[in-house]
Parts: sequence; C-alpha cells; structure tokens
Amino acid sequence: MSTKEEKSEDMMNDSRLQQTPCAEGCAAAGEESRRVKGLNRDIIKYIAMFTMLLNHIAHVFPLPGTFLRELFIDLGYFTAPVMCYFLVEGYHYTHSKKQYGIRLAVFALLSELPFCLAFTYNGLISFQGMNMIFTLLLCFLIVLAMDQIWNPILRKLVVFALIAASVCSDWAIFAPVFTILFVRAGQEKEKIRKAYVIATLAFGLANFSSGVGYCPPQRNLLLSLGTMVGPALAGFVIVELYNGKRMERGRTFSQWFFYLFYPVHLLILGLLRVYCL
Repeated sequence: MSTKEEKSEDMMNDSRLQQTPCAEGCAAAGEESRRVKGLNRDIIKYIAMFTMLLNHIAHVFPLPGTFLRELFIDLGYFTAPVMCYFLVEGYHYTHSKKQYGIRLAVFALLSELPFCLAFTYNGLISFQGMNMIFTLLLCFLIVLAMDQIWNPILRKLVVFALIAASVCSDWAIFAPVFTILFVRAGQEKEKIRKAYVIATLAFGLANFSSGVGYCPPQRNLLLSLGTMVGPALAGFVIVELYNGKRMERGRTFSQWFFYLFYPVHLLILGLLRVYCL
C-alpha cells in the first residue's frame, strides 16, 4: 500500500472515531426524546381533577336519567384508580413517608365538612361518610403495612382492618383493593395492565350486582358497562401514555393545587347547592 493510501485510510478512521461520540449522543438524545413523550404525572392528575369535578357536579346537581349525567358520573370514575396508582408510586419516591401521611391526614380533616356539605341531599348538612382523602390515607397506611410489617399474619390482619375501615368512606373497599393490586404490580408494565383489567372488571361487576332487581337487565348491563369506562381509560393512560416524569416547572404549585382543589371545589359545590337549589 502506498504512503498516500495509508494516510487516506488513517484520515477515514479518524473521521469515524470523531463521528462515533456524536452519533452516540444523538442516539441517546433521540431515545430520551422518545422516552419523555406522552403525559407526565401532573398532567394526568389535572385530568383526574377535571373528571372528578364532572362526577361531583352530576351528583350535587342531579338530572336523573339524562345521558349527560351518566356521562359525567362515568368519566369521574377515572380519578380514583389514577390517584391510587400515584399514591403507591409517591410512597416510594417521597423524601418523608411521615410527612406524606401527615399531609393526607390534615387534608382529610379539612375536607370532611365540605364533603358533607356538598353531598347532603336534604337540609343544610349531615354526615355523608368520610371523604376520598381519608380513603387515600387508609390506602397509604395499607402500603406502609405491606412494606414495613414483616410478620405475614400480622401484616394481613392490619391490611384487612384498614380495608374494613374504608367501609364508611368514599370509594369504600375499591380504593384499598386497587392500591393492593398496584403494590403487587410494582413497575412491571404487564402487571400494571393486568391490575387495571382486574380493577375495571371488578368495578363493573360490583355495579351490575348492585343494580339487579332495581332496573331491567339490559339497562343494568348498559349502565354497568358505562361505569367501566373511567377505570379502563385510567388504565390506558397510565400504561400507554404515562412517561414516568413530572412537570419541569411549577411542581410546588401543582403539588399544593392537588391537595387544595379537593376541599375547595367541594365547598363551592356545597354552597351552590345550599343557596341555589
């Protein structure tokens, strides 16, 4: 091989070596870009707040038998499975499990009067059970028990007691069961998908069972299928669209907005119910 040919080959090799880091960097950037596509955690929570608002409007200002009311109620069932999933995720990411639990307890107390005010059907206010944040507090304690109690018998007893305690609260039994399903699913996509399928079918079957004897079978089946829309959409969003990220900006605002929105919107709906109906 001539000297010129050797120099030419060396230059080509140097060129390839110089291009390799760039190519790797571009590939990594492309992979990162693909990974962050979709919906982040905060956007999904904002959607959940909106669907919850629709559900509560339909309950506080009922228009029995209308399609719009049923649509608002069914879309609202998107919220609880999403919040249970993020509670399990948040448990593992939080810097202080103690502070996490305290926040839930404080806002559960703050939300109780607005909750009862909004959902009292006759009169000014009466006890309507415990609110959803109280239920999430029980779910948090379930996750804590499953994580911290090593004795299997004691762990099962505590979890069962916490599930039983949810009977008097919003999303009784279902939210704790959803939480257990998500804990067992971990971060495996297929297990999360399976957990949402089980949750959706169980919720639909429970609604169908409660409607037996109260409305014609065909209507009962149709209404029960409608109740499955929210949990099914929640599963699709979490499994297929969630990118595992949070908002780059406004994280503190979003965190406190999600806590405050619940009691504030219930208070507003409750006052509107009292003064407008």
